Amino acid sequence: MIYWDSSALTPLLLTEADSDLREAQLSQDPSVVVWYGTLAEIESALCRRKREGSLGREDEAKARVRLDMLSESWIEVQPTIAVRERALRLLRTHPLRAADAFQLAAGLVVCQEKTRGFTFLTGDLRLRDAAEAEGFKT
Repeated sequence: MIYWDSSALTPLLLTEADSDLREAQLSQDPSVVVWYGTLAEIESALCRRKREGSLGREDEAKARVRLDMLSESWIEVQPTIAVRERALRLLRTHPLRAADAFQLAAGLVVCQEKTRGFTFLTGDLRLRDAAEAEGFKT
C-alpha cells in the first residue's frame, strides 16, 4: 500500500520537478490511498495557482480530468474519531500543521499502526520526517 499526501498527488496533475518520480511510483503500485480532505487540499492548490496566474485554463482542465480519474479508484480514509485521536497525538509529537497531522493519522489508521512495509508519499519535508519517525518508508 502507498499512502499519497495531496502534495505527492499534485505532480501527477501538473508538471512539476518531481512529476516523473510520482508517475513512476504510481506505476509501481496503482493502489492510491488518501485522506478524506485530499480533494479539498488539491482544489485549494489548483485555485491558488489559477489566482496567481501560474495555471492556465487548458492545464487546469487537464489536471481536473486526471484528478477525476484518480479519485474514481482511490481508497479514501474517512474522518473518524480514531483518525482525530491520532492526529491530536501527532500534533503533540511532531512539528506538524493540523491538515498534515490528519494526513499522517489517516495513513496510520489504514495500516493499523503497523507501518512496516508501507510507504507514505509527500512533498512536504516536515510531514516526511514525521512519517519516517512513525515508521513509514517515504
